[in-house]
Amino acid sequence: MIRFLFIPFLFLYLATSCKKESGKIYSPTVPVTPVIPVDTNTGKTYLALGDSYTIGQSVPVSDRFPVQAAKYLTTQGIKFSDPEIIAQTGWTTANLLNSINVTAPLKPSYDIVTLLIGVNNQYQQRSQQEYADQFSTLLLKAIQYAGNNKNHVIVLSIPDYSVTPFASGSNKPQIALEIDSFNLINKNIAAQKGVHYLDITGFSRLVANDPTLIASDELHPSGFQYNLWANGLVPVVKNALQ
Repeated sequence: MIRFLFIPFLFLYLATSCKKESGKIYSPTVPVTPVIPVDTNTGKTYLALGDSYTIGQSVPVSDRFPVQAAKYLTTQGIKFSDPEIIAQTGWTTANLLNSINVTAPLKPSYDIVTLLIGVNNQYQQRSQQEYADQFSTLLLKAIQYAGNNKNHVIVLSIPDYSVTPFASGSNKPQIALEIDSFNLINKNIAAQKGVHYLDITGFSRLVANDPTLIASDELHPSGFQYNLWANGLVPVVKNALQ
């Protein structure tokens, strides 16, 4: 019963503790919260299409190369929203194509679209002709997602996993040769379609002499290696947006 009697006295105290100034009532017990304008500029949009290298297998979300690139661009005066990523570990060109046919990206168009796909085609010994056909279709879709602006699309080369501990016991020279063959295909198609091309395969081969560039799974890039990719991507994006 004492608890209920206390409530009216509390209200009475608050009412009498307020003072009236210039027709407005201020309560000394309630702080005035300043109104902060809402930033409605969400920044430029980025769609990243790919596989485990794009989703950043075995690294935190913040270490993914699209996320790092968007962050660097924002700090350099080109504000980007969080990238939308359509990618899964193990995806081939067919898997990525099927996914975007079933579930379209969230927006009708994006300011920047990147495409990195093909390592699982090589790993699963899929034919290079199949890769060429499906990669061409994917690149056309990437251009469509970029609002049909070819200059806003960037193809990244396939990393070489032959230098990783995962490839121990495998025919490493053969893997490297096949990766180069698949990259020649995607590079030629990118040139034919008139989009940008970023060769990050050289960065992946640095793992042979620098173990800090490999993730704990001994296969995928570490955040440090993705940092190299992101820094390589930033000037290409800047050039594309000019």
